[in-house]
Amino acid sequence: MSLVWLVPLIIGIVIFFLGIIFILWGRHEERHYYDGLVSRVDLREFFSHWPPRPEPGALKTGGWAGIIVGIIIALIGFLLWYYGYRV
Repeated sequence: MSLVWLVPLIIGIVIFFLGIIFILWGRHEERHYYDGLVSRVDLREFFSHWPPRPEPGALKTGGWAGIIVGIIIALIGFLLWYYGYRV
């Protein structure tokens, strides 16, 4: 019996959970950054969001992309298992 279907299923699940971790990490970074600005005397950065800090947004965007790709790869693994991939 071939377990070829197991590889994409595991990879998809891992990528899915990495996507969730990146989204949570991006939210944490964004919150930490703006909470740190509140304690400063000069609040110009807090109100104008200038200069922009792209890292939290990039982490969240990459997380959503990881979730989508993970679901697709896991679905491929599931379909290979369900329809019985033959080597």
